Amino acid sequence: MNEIIFYGNKNVIHKNLRRFRKKRGLSQGQLAAKLQVMNVNATQQIISRMEHNTRIVTDYELACLCRALGVTVEEMLADFYEEYPE
Repeated sequence: MNEIIFYGNKNVIHKNLRRFRKKRGLSQGQLAAKLQVMNVNATQQIISRMEHNTRIVTDYELACLCRALGVTVEEMLADFYEEYPE
């Protein structure tokens, strides 16, 4: 099976995910619980793997993470847009 990697990254939101979660005063477990209420299969370990860039983030997970953290998709992807401009 081919590994999904983009310039060495499993996901491009790992830094902002951690930053926004901490800014909101949430633990990884608390964020996982917010996602579970949205019917997203998430655990503290899954959030940890996302933040440590060892797990991909699906499109629906991105949308739900943004909603749970009260940020836009553009804010979550800001590092990507800065590093890889048009």
